[in-house]
Amino acid sequence: MKKNVALWVLQIAVAAMFVAAAVPKLASAPMMVQEFDALGLGQWFRYFTAVLEIGGAVLLIVPVLAGAGALVLAIVMAGAIVAHTLVLGGSALPAIVLFAATLTIAWQRRAPRPSLVRA
Repeated sequence: MKKNVALWVLQIAVAAMFVAAAVPKLASAPMMVQEFDALGLGQWFRYFTAVLEIGGAVLLIVPVLAGAGALVLAIVMAGAIVAHTLVLGGSALPAIVLFAATLTIAWQRRAPRPSLVRA
């Protein structure tokens, strides 16, 4: 019971962080525009990333879809880690922490495998 409550608290906190990260991207905050310019993938990628972040955050709070949402967000964070390490500079630590959190949620909320042997 305590584990499930702690996991829900983590899911809600992570969802809130991803929504907070997506808003400046959607609002075309100058810092976000500059970061995505530096990546060289175009501004469409900024919007795409924000949509993935908000979509993944929504999925995190839907019980049956939380594992899938966490996987989507883990992929986004893997990209953020690579981007910070190879192109943007600065600390990749926030992305690493969110990557670990989303992987934890994905593992804990993975769908049970059906049994091949019925009792």
